[in-house]
Amino acid sequence: MAETIQFHDFITLHYIGKLPDGTVFDTTEEAVAKQHQLYNQNASYGPMTICIGEKQILPGLDDALLGKEIGKKCTVALSPEQAFGKRDIKNLRIVPMSVFREHKMNPRPGLQITVDGQLGIVNSVSGGRVIVNFNHPLAGREVQYAVEIIEKVTDAKKQLEAFLHTAFHIPTKDMRVELQGKKAIVTVPMALPNEFSEMLGKKLATLTGLEEVTIAGKTMPKEVARQEAGPAPEA
Repeated sequence: MAETIQFHDFITLHYIGKLPDGTVFDTTEEAVAKQHQLYNQNASYGPMTICIGEKQILPGLDDALLGKEIGKKCTVALSPEQAFGKRDIKNLRIVPMSVFREHKMNPRPGLQITVDGQLGIVNSVSGGRVIVNFNHPLAGREVQYAVEIIEKVTDAKKQLEAFLHTAFHIPTKDMRVELQGKKAIVTVPMALPNEFSEMLGKKLATLTGLEEVTIAGKTMPKEVARQEAGPAPEA
């Protein structure tokens, strides 16, 4: 009997995201990206490893992969609610022209901008008002994903590397994973608050089945640490 995907399995896969008319809007495959004029030289292409249930891909797709056969290909159709949501008129906002002038931008319909960390597209420009659409570009659209489920990953070192790479965009080459029996020490290239490191370590231990995972962040230079700590108290 074929093995199927279970909750919190680590799975390596390829996918191609399409609209019902066949238009490709996302893919992990470099050749497909180039064929459909989606190629981005700053993007990373190739099979990706995710932890099912952790929503490291589109949540609707993540849910749909439960129970699928490992080593097989499948097609998943998602409704707007399962994919990028419905179009919401509340996500059409008026942005004052002064905001664009402050950033030396000339707004025009179709221009992509980021406001307060949220991506939007200029819908119309009239006088001193600019209407920006903050709905996802594919909001309200049904989508389909062609997925190739390559393999299940059971090696703890690869699981740890994959989770940190996918969840936090840390290049594998910039982290170090040392396994010592059922314990692991993971060194990452940035300083992390102790509380966050402890929470992340516990989560990774649960996901990988290890007894303990310790996250060791990069040590801050002394002068930076002093600045963050503030001036020393007077004697």
